[in-house]
Amino acid sequence: MKNRLYQYLSIVAVILLFAALTPLVTSEGTTPESQASEKEQVLMDIISKVLENKHYAPQKLDDELSRKVYNLYIERLDYSKKFFTQAEINKLKAYELQLDDQLSALKVDFFDLSNTLLKKRILVAKEIYSKILKKPFDFEVNEEIELDAEKLDFAVDKKELQERWRKYLKYQTLLKLTDLIQKQEEAVKKSDTVTVKSVQDLEIAARKKVLKDHNQWFARMEKLNRQDRFSTFMNSFTAVFDPHTNYYPPKDKANFDISLSGRLEGIGATLQETDGYIKVTRIVPGSASWRQGELKAEDLILAVGQGEEEAVDIVDMRLDEAVQLIRGKKGTEVRLTVKKVDGTIQIISIIRDVVVLEETYAKSAIVKDEETGRRIGYVNLPKFYADFNNKGGRSCAQDVKNEIIKLQGDNIDGLIIDVRDNGGGSLRDVVDMGGLFVKDGPMVQIKNRTGAPFLYSDTDTSVLYDGPMVVMVNSLSASASEILAAAMQDYKRAVIVGSASTYGKGTVQRFEQLDPFLGAAYQSVLPLGDIKLTTSKFYRVNGGATQWRGVIPDIVLPDPYTYIEVGEKELDHSLEWDEIDKANYNKWPEAIKGMKKIVAKSKDRTATDSTFVLIDEKAQRFKKLREKTIYSLNLNVYQDNQKKEREEGKKYDGIMKSEVENMLVEIPSFDISKAGSDTTQVARNTEFKDKIQKDIYIYEAAQIVQDID
Repeated sequence: MKNRLYQYLSIVAVILLFAALTPLVTSEGTTPESQASEKEQVLMDIISKVLENKHYAPQKLDDELSRKVYNLYIERLDYSKKFFTQAEINKLKAYELQLDDQLSALKVDFFDLSNTLLKKRILVAKEIYSKILKKPFDFEVNEEIELDAEKLDFAVDKKELQERWRKYLKYQTLLKLTDLIQKQEEAVKKSDTVTVKSVQDLEIAARKKVLKDHNQWFARMEKLNRQDRFSTFMNSFTAVFDPHTNYYPPKDKANFDISLSGRLEGIGATLQETDGYIKVTRIVPGSASWRQGELKAEDLILAVGQGEEEAVDIVDMRLDEAVQLIRGKKGTEVRLTVKKVDGTIQIISIIRDVVVLEETYAKSAIVKDEETGRRIGYVNLPKFYADFNNKGGRSCAQDVKNEIIKLQGDNIDGLIIDVRDNGGGSLRDVVDMGGLFVKDGPMVQIKNRTGAPFLYSDTDTSVLYDGPMVVMVNSLSASASEILAAAMQDYKRAVIVGSASTYGKGTVQRFEQLDPFLGAAYQSVLPLGDIKLTTSKFYRVNGGATQWRGVIPDIVLPDPYTYIEVGEKELDHSLEWDEIDKANYNKWPEAIKGMKKIVAKSKDRTATDSTFVLIDEKAQRFKKLREKTIYSLNLNVYQDNQKKEREEGKKYDGIMKSEVENMLVEIPSFDISKAGSDTTQVARNTEFKDKIQKDIYIYEAAQIVQDID
């Protein structure tokens, strides 16, 4: 009933929003006094009203909001402070407190000015770097560069801007020159037939590489159109409400859906833009391209044809536009005109099919302790994926269930669920997944801007797995990962193991399609895209929010980011921590006992384990290096500093590269049987197994599972 009421209220909200839309076009069909196009006005009007009516924490459209938007937009336009001088910033700053009025009046004077200025400054910067890179740099001069843009002001004038570019380009050349010198020295050690080039010759080669990189960078910038930059402008408005509220143009929403579902329809090739060409960098195993066999990595795609239609030249085309031509529905034909590595031209016909991004899906293995002989099941979950657009599509909750059933078939003695680096995803699936390990009860509390919290509960009284269990997390485990870890911790169902805290994202987003807000009179501006909107916050069943604070593991392990501030609390305009009343729930009947003893055992192991000791030392070193933002532009000084850092870093090179002693990894017998003679699947299984075999964290998690009574 609550779900039906929610759907009804959403429909009413749509109707009210549509009724409230400001008239956008005069009777003569021309736009009002602002220079905005009709589509831009529609977007400004709808997005502002959606934020006002549906965001979890709506903000007053006033000068304070205007100031936040201004600062964020300027930062996004020129974070490195290498394009605008203070003179241009002063022109833009005149609008600092007027952006709220601009939005209300559907005017884009500020955006037009910023767009015009930026395009001019890009041309100026292009002229500057092209001129500077024509002459050799003097690397004997003792001078330094500050690499932290936040510590810099905008250049006072063109002279200071040119000097900033000179130092930046000199630094980039220094990096490449140092690399070339090092490679030459290594080559000389291996062979006495190497032609040794002078530093001057290597400097010329390094400068050419820097020039090539910048030409490509500026070519990409020049391909950005007004719509791209307007999206950046609008997202500066949405982001001051919170960092997870964003406007998605249609193509960006399509890419988001692909990332969440782990599937798309196309040819199965990873592409990148290089020197104006679309280059194939990888063929996805098992995809249409892989089965067809003719398209290879390093091929350059020159033109794309749909079946028998005339091919479209894609040289110098933007990558996203080229991708839209190459993608297509399953069963349709695409003809690619390709330049092979040997220079020959070939037309390759590929029938599009579903491309499954296997690396995004749950996968399992068995970790066997050689000393105890106990077999611990391991399930890796890269994200909480769900295919909402296809009935019967992949669901991570169902996939994890299937993986556990496989492991149970191999008689496991314990279970590890690994959600490290898992940024979240489907809320429905995390609730269903939590229900695999407890009888029933709430998994998370969701509270929107009004009304009492709503409980998302597991109602299935069956328990798939009732044995000892560990959930692995780290500082990049966010959202749904935190819901699972928090629920298992609150129910005393599992030991949570990982870095000092998880990410701390405790907000819920949903997509709102913008097209339904418009009637037939606005068909010319469609499609508008979607807005991803923060509508709720989630809370643990014990009442506390994970927002900002994250989930504090029961056992904290040394982590590369231990001494670095990471997480939601570091993001601009993120919502703060709070708490609500706890929910009614019953802890796991066989709640973990002797937690202090389990923690003490783990601390004793990690304190004396050489790998974990090195990881902690490396984390301290990482903090020290990260805080260093000033570098010498003198070649000898820079090389000496780099040599010193390389020598200091050598002791950490072997971390996570060698196999963990006393741990054997096995692929579930079901997967071995299923793979059969499929070389692709066998290779995937071997790669997955080898990765686990070198992961000291998984080994320690397996030890902790065995410590649970």
